[in-house]
Amino acid sequence: MLADPCNRGATLLRSPSGVRHQSPTVRARRLALELTNCRNTTGLTREEVASRLEWSTSTIFRIETGRSLPQPRSMRELLDLYGIVGSERERLIQLAREARQPGWWRSYRDVLPNPYEVYIGLETGAASIYNFESVAIPGLLQTPEYARAMIKGGAQELSHDEIERFTEVRLTRQLILSRQDRPRLWVVIDEAAVHRVIGSPAIMRGQLHHLLAATEAGKTTMQVIPFTAGAHAGTSGSFVILEFSDLADPHVVYVETLAGDLYLEERSDITDYTIAFERLRATALSPGDSIDLLKNAADNMA
Repeated sequence: MLADPCNRGATLLRSPSGVRHQSPTVRARRLALELTNCRNTTGLTREEVASRLEWSTSTIFRIETGRSLPQPRSMRELLDLYGIVGSERERLIQLAREARQPGWWRSYRDVLPNPYEVYIGLETGAASIYNFESVAIPGLLQTPEYARAMIKGGAQELSHDEIERFTEVRLTRQLILSRQDRPRLWVVIDEAAVHRVIGSPAIMRGQLHHLLAATEAGKTTMQVIPFTAGAHAGTSGSFVILEFSDLADPHVVYVETLAGDLYLEERSDITDYTIAFERLRATALSPGDSIDLLKNAADNMA
């Protein structure tokens, strides 16, 4: 039996700054990847694992795609089958425990769809966030008044209580920017988001001043693509790239649509969206000139 067959040829590296805030969603995603790697290393197919454990193949599929977490007994059976012993076994069991811990967003399950819970969990554990928005201010930088007006005017028909619950979620998400290990946030927005009056001119002035304060606080970079730039790499829509400090956690691209949220993890997709974001940064005004544009827009907001 091998002590750690799923780690042969792969070393998990930590960020020089140390261990970051651990999101159960990120831990669950890591667990799914590592269990898949363990199975592949042993040369077993999903069907063979299911047969030996007398499970359904769909159960293995759900575990390896992160759709469900193995219970403690199931976890031990998998590790026994894969020949995982010693410290590696304890590490994976601890990883499963951490993945089962409830995140703060669980208390909002009455209004949050499951795909959005996944996004919040990934965002909570990200080391860097790259966000392009074409028509609105990013959620992490919205004021309460702006967020409430955005949610009220969105695609869903919501009750007053639901609007307040969604607003609470958005504001609670923003607490990651107050953590000591807060993520690096780089935002590019179209100038349309600056001039679109959400709620009222007073709300917009407050929102624009909030953006200026956020850039002054550090670890947040804001760039604006001016109308004069014409067509640009973001005309197909908004997106977010989430990067993680541990190399064992692959980057994710998140795209929100009315038909459902997309989570893109293929290397080719990550590359395409990274190139798109780099082109957006090159097209946008410099951070300094963007701040000047935001100040002028706030001063001239009727």
